[in-house]
Amino acid sequence: MAASPGPRRRTPSLIPLVPLVVLALLLSALVALPGTAFAAAADPVTDPIPERPAASGIGLTVEEYASFPKTDPPPGPVTDPRLMRHARINHLSELPDRSGRKAVPDLNGKLYFIRDGSSPHLYLDIAATFSPAFFASRGLGQGFGFVTFDPGFRRNGRFYTVHTELASATTAVPDYRQQAATVYHGVVTEWTATDPSADTFTGTRRELLRIGFASPVHGIQQIDFNPTAGPHDRDRGLLYLAVGDGGQGARNTEPQSLSLPHGKILRIDPRGTNSTNGKYGIPADNPFTATPGALGEIYAYGLRDPHRFSWDPARSHRMYVGNIGQHAVESVYEVRAGDNFGWSEREGPFVFDKTATNPCDQILPLPEDDEKYGYTYPVAAYDHDPPADWNCTSDVGRAVVGGFVYRGHDLPELRGKYIFGDIVDGRLLFADTKDMRRGSEKLAQLYDLMLYDASGKRVTMRDLARNTRVDLHFGRDAAGELYLLSKANGRIWKITGTREFASCDTAGSRLTHVMDGRNWAPVTPSKWRFPGRKAVLAEAGVQRPGPRRPFEYAVLTAGPEYGDVRIDAEVRIDTPVETTNRDVIIVFDYQSDTKFSYAHLSQDNMIYPHNGVFVVNDADRLRIDDQWNGTTGAPPAITDTAWHKVRVVRCATTGETAVYVDGSKRPLMTAVDTTLTSGRVGFGSFDNTGRLRDLKVSSP
Repeated sequence: MAASPGPRRRTPSLIPLVPLVVLALLLSALVALPGTAFAAAADPVTDPIPERPAASGIGLTVEEYASFPKTDPPPGPVTDPRLMRHARINHLSELPDRSGRKAVPDLNGKLYFIRDGSSPHLYLDIAATFSPAFFASRGLGQGFGFVTFDPGFRRNGRFYTVHTELASATTAVPDYRQQAATVYHGVVTEWTATDPSADTFTGTRRELLRIGFASPVHGIQQIDFNPTAGPHDRDRGLLYLAVGDGGQGARNTEPQSLSLPHGKILRIDPRGTNSTNGKYGIPADNPFTATPGALGEIYAYGLRDPHRFSWDPARSHRMYVGNIGQHAVESVYEVRAGDNFGWSEREGPFVFDKTATNPCDQILPLPEDDEKYGYTYPVAAYDHDPPADWNCTSDVGRAVVGGFVYRGHDLPELRGKYIFGDIVDGRLLFADTKDMRRGSEKLAQLYDLMLYDASGKRVTMRDLARNTRVDLHFGRDAAGELYLLSKANGRIWKITGTREFASCDTAGSRLTHVMDGRNWAPVTPSKWRFPGRKAVLAEAGVQRPGPRRPFEYAVLTAGPEYGDVRIDAEVRIDTPVETTNRDVIIVFDYQSDTKFSYAHLSQDNMIYPHNGVFVVNDADRLRIDDQWNGTTGAPPAITDTAWHKVRVVRCATTGETAVYVDGSKRPLMTAVDTTLTSGRVGFGSFDNTGRLRDLKVSSP
């Protein structure tokens, strides 16, 4: 079920600093006051998006594509362990020249070219070119941040980079700067290669734009051209820039100020000259060119850290951006000219209260009259899901990395899906673009994606990166196929296909018509009835000595033990819904009273932790489902006393188990465990009554 967010709803460097600050404050106040006025009136939201990403049952198969040499952040020293990566590669794109070459920037200052099957080749050393001002030793996005190639690169040899410089190491003056003292510069450079087909750069360069930042975080994250713009499209050759808030938005209103570029998406014409510095052009159709005091470069605003953006290659050509959250919400927005995404008066689809005395109380519900403020809210989002003992002043370790709408050919199941993830833990997610609707009352449902390596083994990005901090990023080639990158070990993997989770063959023999009581062995026979085609647990079970496990169940004795197996049945809970903590279980891999596995399906909305897949192996039950994060699990499977269809697919060879409810094509729960590889099936509960009917067991 998708989450509901609640009710909807130019200053050049040569201008004296005091007028700049006054103008910025005035413009900021005009937009920020409505959100601020409401902040003190509402109760804080402790769980902004309770609905977690659902299991998709889809696995991505990947194979290693490239490995990059180790690099270090210049000039050093480095004190932040998060910067001590093997190689800080953060993007892959294919050059628009039909050569098959792909460009990969390393934040530590190297620009590599690579072809299929070849080793990375150094094309240009950005760090050496701009030394000693080049700086990458502090801040996760500092260094050589991004590279993009002019759509006409094959003819004109032009491409663009963004890098950071230490303000104290250069005499250059930024074109724009924040209200607080400038410490770092984000610099956009245009390069012109003498020979566009060469594998090592020779040519010229010129500076396009220089922006000052007051801290080492949330700088210029991405610069890019719209690859969906055709030769005669007015967007053709226009450069978009995702500019973060410099880490200042949580304390001021700069992201709302139209007089500053910070916290904005900019759109400029690299070949024009009508900007304040005369080095680029401002497109006439940009949304704020006629707004007094506003920067004409601004395309959209109100962002904290717009980390990655992309366009859907389909006919719609929609633009999406992933915006890293401050306190609780990671968001994906559809971007249109003139949008105000609300930061720092809003975080995702919630009020952000900068003035909150308690830092745990900064997220508030939207006001009833929110529509009048004109904010644009996310089309997809997830929250941080912190542990119960989390200190809200610390970083829980979540950061969205924007991805791509897939329109390639190798992954037909994911066509039309926006594939993205989390930078830190490497989780892979998708949402259907059909569900990503601007102005909708509900956010798009998110789904988890699994990973399999070239050998068919299920893995995680943490496994592939060989580190708990993945630093995940995405790449896309000219054919629309996708790549996964990790700074942790400097490797790239190509996504080569998909596979269905728990897809073993269970279409052999089929066992049916076994509901006669003679075919069942209950723990307590007196508690069971077998009328017609049903197995009825007529009395609640009672906890027994030994390891923690289901109190009462009956095992099917007809037929053999099963390894790869599919179990289909209808189940219901007989205990009234007003009574909490109700459940039924489907047993599989049963070998003895203290050695079996089971799927636990709960009725109570308040006990998420009870939905899950468990194994009992001569010890207290162990929870093994992927949906369990230590605090919550899958959403409630059964919420009434009606009959519900349940399917459990168990693949002994891979240890994969998938649980489906009520005919859904996507599993409610998934798990991998090879503790037990065969056994009998059954049905039961803990301390309530329930029944099963129409049991079918299929196995090869």
